[in-house]
Amino acid sequence: MSQKKPDSEWKEILTTEQFHIMRQKGTEPPNSGKYNHLFDDGIYRCSACGRELFDSKNKYDSGSGWPSFDATITESVELNIDTTLNMQRIEVVCAECEGHLGHLFSDGPKTTGQRYCVNSASLAFEPRKQEKTELETATFAAGCFWGIEDSLSKIPGVVDAVSGYIGGDIKDPTYEMVCTGTTGHAEAVQITFNPAVISYNKLVEIFFSIHNPTQLNRQGPDVGTQYRSAIFYHTDKQKNVAENTIKTLQKSLPNIVTEIVAAQLFFLAEEFHQKYYRKHGGTCHI
Repeated sequence: MSQKKPDSEWKEILTTEQFHIMRQKGTEPPNSGKYNHLFDDGIYRCSACGRELFDSKNKYDSGSGWPSFDATITESVELNIDTTLNMQRIEVVCAECEGHLGHLFSDGPKTTGQRYCVNSASLAFEPRKQEKTELETATFAAGCFWGIEDSLSKIPGVVDAVSGYIGGDIKDPTYEMVCTGTTGHAEAVQITFNPAVISYNKLVEIFFSIHNPTQLNRQGPDVGTQYRSAIFYHTDKQKNVAENTIKTLQKSLPNIVTEIVAAQLFFLAEEFHQKYYRKHGGTCHI
């Protein structure tokens, strides 16, 4: 839908600078425009009518002092012959409202050979919306959860890490109950992580690096089934990653005893055990 208006209406809509440039074919001074050195990801729209004109992926630093693009969004602009200043140039105008944008030159990058030299005042930048990354969950058991939680919580991309119990037969186990070794639970750490920052593959590699996966039902001085090495997978993809990682490690470490088990209900450990090293100091034997 065309947005052609008389100048009297444009004066009510545009700033003085925008009116001078877009309706009177003026030019802003070089190196004065707010978009000259902006290279953020997004779309440049017509500041008068809002039509999409240029994609930031086509913007480059031409050294001219004005925002420069080597291509436009399809059918977003129109070209006119401009014979002012005793020369012939190609004027670039918005295809929707015919607002003056700048000029087109043939000294652009080799990809197109074009340089759309545009006034910042003729543009309105709209940052591209970033897709929200869904956080994922991973659960590992590798001995006393104090040290494992402390180690995993420091990894970039890990949003949260909590200590708890998993893999047992009774509901709401306490630390004292788990320590008897009769509930079937393992001391474990459940983390929430951003897969755009750290992959599950990398987390599994780190898991194996911070404990001894060849020790059966123990880690260092801690002995019992509650201290077993285990990966509790939440998806088939996590299961495959864990299995493949173990296969690779077994080439040099054949005695791995780490269990790969489907994640069950995870019971949060008592507050005393959460972020234990941050609250009380100390280090783990790992």
